Amino acid sequence: MTSYVAGLDLGSTSIKLLIATREGEQVLVVSERSPWTNLDGGRAEMAAEKAIGTVRALAARADAALRERGDYTVHAIGVSGMAEAGVLLDADGVPSAPIMAWFDPRGAEQILATPANFRAEFPGRTGLPVGPLASISKLLYLRESGISLAGKTFLNVPEFIVSALGGSRVAENSLVSRTGMIDQDDSTPWPAALDVVGVQADILAPRVAAGSPAGTVSDERMPSAFQDAVLTVAGHDHVVSAVVAGATSSGQIYDSMGTAEALVRVLDEVLPFAARERLALAGINTVRHVLPGKYLLLAGTKSGLLMRRVLQLLGISDESGRAVLDAQVMELPVEGRLVAGGLTINGAQNHDGVLKIVGMSDNLSPAELFTAALRHGNDVCQELLETMNREVSAPTSTLLTGGWAQMDSVVRARRTVLPSITVSSHDESTAYGAALFAAYALHAGSADTFEDVAQAFLRGHQDLAHNNEERS
Repeated sequence: MTSYVAGLDLGSTSIKLLIATREGEQVLVVSERSPWTNLDGGRAEMAAEKAIGTVRALAARADAALRERGDYTVHAIGVSGMAEAGVLLDADGVPSAPIMAWFDPRGAEQILATPANFRAEFPGRTGLPVGPLASISKLLYLRESGISLAGKTFLNVPEFIVSALGGSRVAENSLVSRTGMIDQDDSTPWPAALDVVGVQADILAPRVAAGSPAGTVSDERMPSAFQDAVLTVAGHDHVVSAVVAGATSSGQIYDSMGTAEALVRVLDEVLPFAARERLALAGINTVRHVLPGKYLLLAGTKSGLLMRRVLQLLGISDESGRAVLDAQVMELPVEGRLVAGGLTINGAQNHDGVLKIVGMSDNLSPAELFTAALRHGNDVCQELLETMNREVSAPTSTLLTGGWAQMDSVVRARRTVLPSITVSSHDESTAYGAALFAAYALHAGSADTFEDVAQAFLRGHQDLAHNNEERS
């Protein structure tokens, strides 16, 4: 009987399930579109039951494929994915509201209506900007909408999936530190935030490190070979993929380009309050890493979201269409051929996300439109990088990964603003990283460190046997 571990990536665009051997050899990837319901005003939500239903469907597809190879058992499942988006559960595990996407603007009015002294302390205390991104804003919105928060627990999406599969309710450090309710000095719930929301500390589950065992699979709708698998929350997707890619040095910048573009810098210790405040006011987060004792700077942009919407405007919905456009953009100079200001795009700032296009020139084309999106993304990245460099030493190299990094035009554009770029060759780094943390969970109680487990597991990167069954 073959032994496997599994990694789940709960992403903004798709949900992926990766199967690997316990030695780290990737065996299978199955994927489904994330089941968002898009609403007006940039809002997007997902029923919690649809999220867990998609996971069950992926497990069934993986099971059918693995059965063809013979008898097998999945011994552990690691779950990574988006932060900020989450589920409010009552004592019986019933969701009180749909999952609101991390980029959903709901909560902006409510967080700005909190007391001025609270908002003034918020950036330095939590390491996050005041705005709708932090989970606290969504909780304030739900409370104002008439939903009682008393006796409820908020779980980020990966934490919810672990709970729904039969695991414990836990709050993993890298995810919970993005709720806006954690004091970054000591990683404990911030009393002032709890008071503003009107809740007790148990609104957050007990805090655990990534890779900590959190119960086992008991959901009867999961395949039999997945039953009793050890469950663990692997942590925030961008950070998990950075670990797999090897971007764990403070001298590197890790640029993960998905729907959200994340610029990640590793820190060996937490920055002081004043530095966190300055960074947060510039839109840069100072929060916990998935690795023990590590912290990070994370500067998010919505350039991937804007580029996706540009493709939608152009009627491009498949890989072949993207490849054609990519080639057309590469025929242009990196700045395009239009006069300065002839075609501009805005909206990639993390507090924004609204695609705004201004055309003041003739000779417009799909390639020029995408080039304008790349230029704007570069401008936002450069500004964020300069702000980081005022607080910590400038990076000497960049590791670029994510779906957009597969386009030559995107890589060429980022080379103009980021130092010494290397493009990661691993397609599913977040799901694979979640599988790594699953493997680590099986070593709980042993003398093996995470570094020991990771070194052995990551050897499976070499000569991977891909058997991807992706759904576009």
